[in-house]
This record gives sequence, structure tokens and C-alpha cells, in this order.
Amino acid sequence: MAMPDDAARPRLGRGLAALIGDFPTERSSYDREQRKVAVEFLRPNPRNPRRSFSETELKELAESIRMRGVIQPVVVRPLPGVPGTYEIVAGERRWRAAQIAGHTEIPIVVLHLDEKASLEYAILENVQRSDLNAIEEASGYERLMNEFKYTQRELAEILGKSRSHLANTLRLLQLPPAIQDRVINAEISAGHARALLSVRNPEAVAKRIVTEGLSVREIEAIATAEAEASSAEKPELTRTRRVVEKNAEIRTLEQTLARVLGFGVAVKAKPSGEGEIRIRYSNADEFEALCKKLDTAA
Repeated sequence: MAMPDDAARPRLGRGLAALIGDFPTERSSYDREQRKVAVEFLRPNPRNPRRSFSETELKELAESIRMRGVIQPVVVRPLPGVPGTYEIVAGERRWRAAQIAGHTEIPIVVLHLDEKASLEYAILENVQRSDLNAIEEASGYERLMNEFKYTQRELAEILGKSRSHLANTLRLLQLPPAIQDRVINAEISAGHARALLSVRNPEAVAKRIVTEGLSVREIEAIATAEAEASSAEKPELTRTRRVVEKNAEIRTLEQTLARVLGFGVAVKAKPSGEGEIRIRYSNADEFEALCKKLDTAA
């Protein structure tokens, strides 16, 4: 489904490179000008999904800038109401590192963008970077969907991401803020965070990940045990259910299916040889993504 103003602006998939002239045979619909400007006349973009900057990486980039200068200009737009001052659209890391390197000026490309286009490209430039953490990436996707009414399917096509990747990444925003902070600070991985979505007390288990070094598989096992215990507590099941311990082969099957499908999987086996496989999804979008995966596998 096309956006109403697609004809009036470049597609997201073209990225910022097309705007700043990496494709000289094309002409951008935006006015642009390139120059150098004093670093103090640039302001960070409050819409930037990146919330953390590694000091080590900034120092490494600063050392490179000392040796070779700022090779790629920072993309900016005039800051409304503040003449001579610019808001960074893309390149905040280079701006920060240049200051660490002692540079007083930095090359910029000035794009005359409105608020909507500035937000769109600020998020796009960052969510396509491989070094964004999973929470920042999810926040960028959410902003694009909320601000520009993209569906998951549209956004996946535009950004070149799979639908399941988008859905699984967005689910991380359901975690408590304390756990999201642990992902941002690299205390736990995105895989850990996804597994925590299925446990009763994710914050307590997150602490165990940090202190005990729990693996993703161990967290999945905790979630499975909790689900079984919850079923056993129901009176109607307690009277009729014969408890059957899962052997290692069944648990391995659950974990393999969960990795392949990207959803929680529980295998119920009975002594008679009968059983069932349950796949857990949270909403209609996830159900549609699951159906697509199963249809592809078939």
C-alpha cells in the first residue's frame, strides 16, 4: 500500500545517500548545499532513536578523524527559529567524535526538510545501521509506524527486513523499562530479551542472566516449566492429568522449533504416544507472520 505523499518524496529505501549526492545522475527534490560550519552551531536531533554512544567507539572514531579528517559530511537542516544554527539529521557520532578530536569545524550537507521528513530520515539512517541495539531499533520502527502509519508489511518491504524480524523486534518494547535498559547497556542480549517475554517475572530472571550467566536456552526452559506448572495448578486438570516428564529429545525439539519459527513452542507428549504441539503468538500480526512461515515451509 503506497503512502499518500509517495509522489512528493523519495522512497525510504533509497536512504540519505541519494539526497546528499552519492548518485550524481539523480536530482533530489530537496534543496541542498555543502559547506563547513563551527561544531557549536550544530544541535543533536531529539528524534534520534540512538540513545547511547559508546565512549570507546567515539574515541576510536576521533582518532581516525585526527588522522584523516571527517570524510563523510554530517547531514543537517536549518533549525527553525534559530538563524545560523542547524539540527543534525544524520551523523551525530561524527559530530561528537570531531569534538573529541579537537576539530572546531565540520563538513555538513544542508537539507531543507520539514519536521516530517526530518523525523523520517533521522530514524531511517539509524535503524539501517548494524550497531544499533535491539531496543533502539525497535523504537525506530515504532516511531515510523506511529508517525507515518506504516503497517509492518510496508515497513518490512521498505527497509529490506523480514516481517518476522520486525514483529519480534517490536515485541521487545513490551518488556519493563529496567530490562530494556539492560539491553541498551549490553548487559543482556536481544536473544535473552526475547526469551524473557515468556517468563512470569522477567526482571528477576534478567538479574540471574547478569549474575549467573544464564543462556537463552536456560531461560526458554524456565518459561516452559512455568507454563507447565500453571496448567497443573488448574483444578480440572489436576484431577485428570497424568504428569509426564519430558525427555531431553522433546526439550531439544521445542527449542529447535522455537528458533526456526521465532515463536514460543510447547510439545505435550502422552504415554500412549499421542501429543500436541502448541505455538504461542500475541496478536494478529504475529499470527499472520506465523502462517506465512508455515506456508513457506510447506
